[in-house]
Amino acid sequence: MNLLRKPAPEINSIAVMAISVFRVMTLQEYRGKYVTLIFYPANFSFVCPTELHAFSDRAQEFRNIGCEVIGCSTDSHYSHCAWMMQPRKAGGLGEIDIPLWADKSMKIARDYYMLDEATGMANRGMFIIDRLGYVRHVSVNDLGVGRSVEEALRLVQAFQYTDEFGEVCPVNWRPGSKAMKPDNSGKEDYFKNAF
Repeated sequence: MNLLRKPAPEINSIAVMAISVFRVMTLQEYRGKYVTLIFYPANFSFVCPTELHAFSDRAQEFRNIGCEVIGCSTDSHYSHCAWMMQPRKAGGLGEIDIPLWADKSMKIARDYYMLDEATGMANRGMFIIDRLGYVRHVSVNDLGVGRSVEEALRLVQAFQYTDEFGEVCPVNWRPGSKAMKPDNSGKEDYFKNAF
């Protein structure tokens, strides 16, 4: 099932906010902000720490535009904490600047259609949820290829632009680029000046 343009399933689970800092966190508490929710297969794995490091290192850029980044896997909060205690140079997370939801019951991964039932791990999925709680973007990579933080940031900015101005964003749109009005005259104006 596709969640695009539908309300994001509510999440209520223990999150690891920093080493040995746990708290119950809900998706509802982020209403009014955008959320980039990144599912990853497993702690202590290969591609996953590279992604979490990259998203964490740029978390403030997301916050600066009113978006929070949250990670989620089917590991326990204890496993998340143990992985954070392992230094980056040893394949661990070290201190990171994004919370990680624990999904030991696999409910979150199931609700978002990200659970690989054969392995009990989440697929490498990304959801952008708008400030009203609707899913605006869904992507899933095969396990061996990491995501682009730059593209995730660009997508959030594009959805925010369309929400604020009612225009649509053409290929490779970035803040400051020309968008178009979603009607025939807007399309004509865009293409007349684009080439």
